[in-house]
Amino acid sequence: MGELDPVIHAPARLRIMSLLAAVEEAEFAFVRDEVEVSDSVMSKHAAALETAGYVVIRKGHVGKRPRTWLKLSLAGRRAYKAHIDALRDIVARSGMSLTGE
Repeated sequence: MGELDPVIHAPARLRIMSLLAAVEEAEFAFVRDEVEVSDSVMSKHAAALETAGYVVIRKGHVGKRPRTWLKLSLAGRRAYKAHIDALRDIVARSGMSLTGE
């Protein structure tokens, strides 16, 4: 059985990783709104994921407005997949289906 990744396992971080796994890159505000957290909470989670090497943070401007974009690194994609595989293993041991059947 695989190990759950404590960096990813926090609910907000898992949601961030899940969202980023589905896109090439996403703007900070979009991720924040989808995860339903404040700017400060989003910043803390993004920084923790960046420190772990799971997320790449890119800063730039759109016109004169500063913007921040997030994307999963290759290590982040691998860690996310391993975490999801570990969750599937845990659920499989219960005899329940992830599809609810």
